[in-house]
Amino acid sequence: MLQVQIRNAGYAYNQHIIHDIEFSVKPGELVGLIGVNGAGKSTTIRAILGLLEYSDADIRFGSKDSAGAKYSYIPEQPILYDGLTLWEHLELAAAAYGLEESRFHQQAEALLIRFRLNDARHHLPQSFSKGMQQKLMLIISMLIQPDYYIIDEPFIGLDPFATRDFLEFLIGERSRGAGILMSTHVLDTAEKICDSFLVIHQGKLTAQGDLRKLRRLSGVTANESLFECFLQMVSFDGNRRNALAATDT
Repeated sequence: MLQVQIRNAGYAYNQHIIHDIEFSVKPGELVGLIGVNGAGKSTTIRAILGLLEYSDADIRFGSKDSAGAKYSYIPEQPILYDGLTLWEHLELAAAAYGLEESRFHQQAEALLIRFRLNDARHHLPQSFSKGMQQKLMLIISMLIQPDYYIIDEPFIGLDPFATRDFLEFLIGERSRGAGILMSTHVLDTAEKICDSFLVIHQGKLTAQGDLRKLRRLSGVTANESLFECFLQMVSFDGNRRNALAATDT
């Protein structure tokens, strides 16, 4: 599993943005990372990816015996090269990962058809919509069939069809056994698709668990939504939350 223990981390020496964050993501599990703007979600992701200069953390992808576990990162804003076509982006990714040519062609062709981008293979992605660019990022990430995905705010800018494609992608990769950590503000969708949730507030992991557990921790009724749980959890004080957590079974 993906195991994360962040004691503290930030962007400058002795200026900690996040602290006391510990969780895991199991194979085939989809974990939603939720929090208000500025809560520390993106900083948490950067700490996991090793992109922070100042980080006191232990991050492990896989067990002690699986140091070669692979992961893919899908950022909120697609990162693409202006001068490369869609197909050239795929060729570059395949070369970087050392994919065998026959395997690359087989997987790339299937993914282009699946995401309905086959006719745009020789076009420049700078002319694509946000949804098309995001689908290209998905295809690139899926080429290596990673063990884990780390996804940051994937729904922003996606139309209903692109959203459907993305949700189908999540279902397929989970069934393959990939673990997924996904940061999102779209709580109604997260409620439907995530196995469990991590609530980041003021730089700290204040709650984690499935929806049933979050309902208990937030003190709402048994049929309240994730949105209502979240509102309650980020608005009442830590003493009440800790008291509820201590009695939770």
